[in-house]
Amino acid sequence: MEFSHTPVLLHEAISNLNIKPDGIYIDGAIGGGGHAYQIVRCLSPRGLLIGIDRDVSALEASGKKLKEFEKSFVLINDNFSNIKVIAKGRGFNSVDGILLDLGVSSHQLDEEERGFSYMQNARLDMRMDRNNAVTAETIVNEWPENDIAKIIKEYGEERWAKRIASFIDKERINRRIETTFDLVEIIKAAIPASARREGPHPAKRTFQAIRIAVNNELSILEETIKDGVELLKPGGRICIITFHSLEDRLVKFAFKKLEKPCICPPNIPKCVCGKVPLIKIITRKPVIASGEELEKNPRSRSAKLRVAERLCSNI
Repeated sequence: MEFSHTPVLLHEAISNLNIKPDGIYIDGAIGGGGHAYQIVRCLSPRGLLIGIDRDVSALEASGKKLKEFEKSFVLINDNFSNIKVIAKGRGFNSVDGILLDLGVSSHQLDEEERGFSYMQNARLDMRMDRNNAVTAETIVNEWPENDIAKIIKEYGEERWAKRIASFIDKERINRRIETTFDLVEIIKAAIPASARREGPHPAKRTFQAIRIAVNNELSILEETIKDGVELLKPGGRICIITFHSLEDRLVKFAFKKLEKPCICPPNIPKCVCGKVPLIKIITRKPVIASGEELEKNPRSRSAKLRVAERLCSNI
């Protein structure tokens, strides 16, 4: 299947990057190259985009998309958690802007064999990096019941997490749970019919939770934000697009922590800890998709963009 992905909040993300023609930019989850294409279009021959993705298929697709600008970009097969190492490995101690478009791409959802979607039957995989040893099948068949319940509750915010984990545990005694539809049927059986009549698909939250666990998505994000901010030049911006409330809260509080890092007790009249603000938050409230974009791309419904700008202070 051809890798196709409609970039969300495209205009909003690009405009907030404040792109300088001679600047160095990082797209930390380049996907199909939709945002990246608009970035490189703004660059002069002295500018450069570093595109990172752990999905080889995404890099192949973005390489084709950006082909006409071949001297203005480099592609790296890696995890954006290594953003500082990657930039410095290319000879850059600082960059002018960073974009992180988080979560699963439209292509990964649509590519049946990847096992991301509860709407298509496939092996339980969900790996963004296919070299990763842990798959969704590993988690549902081999992790302890309590650990499964914990990730479904914390990452999926699913009220029936314990019951779903219990049903998974009972089912795997008899057979290995191998496909997405196997898991969907277990989830449907676990959630009472009255609770299934309203709201999203009953498997949505559990699939989200397992995908996050497979790809270690949340645990690396806060440190990546800090590393990214450290990498920015004064005036450089970091733009992060999230797709669920856990990611958005994490970004929100990570930005707040970097904007107001003081750890002095509140009763002390003057700061003595010496910690200074690293960023200015540009978006006090997240930017969301317009009505026009929602009509064209329903998957943009849950997207939120937060932006911060690096200050001159040092860490």
